[in-house]
Amino acid sequence: MAIASCARARTFARDEILFAQGQPVRHLVVLQTGSAKLTQLSAGGNEVILRMTGTGDPLSLPPESPTQCHTCSARAMEQCQALVWEYTRLQNLIVEYPQIRRNISQILSSQLNELEERFREMATEKVAQRLALALLRLVKRIGKPADGGTEVSLSREELAQMTGTTLFTISRILTKWAEKGFVLPRREAVVVLDPARLKLVGEMDDAGNF
Repeated sequence: MAIASCARARTFARDEILFAQGQPVRHLVVLQTGSAKLTQLSAGGNEVILRMTGTGDPLSLPPESPTQCHTCSARAMEQCQALVWEYTRLQNLIVEYPQIRRNISQILSSQLNELEERFREMATEKVAQRLALALLRLVKRIGKPADGGTEVSLSREELAQMTGTTLFTISRILTKWAEKGFVLPRREAVVVLDPARLKLVGEMDDAGNF
């Protein structure tokens, strides 16, 4: 309660930028409700989704140096309620409550493990497997109950970015899965009806066996 009392409550509208790549890190933002996506622009201007965040997730962790800049941008996927701590105040809290630093280390380790896992999937798994694994992660992080399943509010183009493939390939796979009855594609979302079937797809080997 003491730590929370030092935060400022903020409401972010859908599509609002919470912070931008290249801006100095000035705040720690933790979502209370809603979801956001973290993206990074390449030198050529291409946008890549690094991570999706949901309720309880921190969007920016305090750097060791006050001059450090954000390496990515955060955009609200829907209206979000968040707690925001000023960088300087947070540094004082870290000294007063050492557990915060340990928590930050655990969060960073978890994020690194996920990035390593996704890199391995990109290098070794087929597109259908990558998509199944990505959807299962998204169901846990940003999924919401809908139509007898769990809705993931991402477009086909965004799913293509996350899995390193094309919009056409994502559409083709989702159509095939819809015919088998374990997903329900929507214009800007996918409803996962049978996560157990998705898990089986993610566990296929190169020969197509489970």
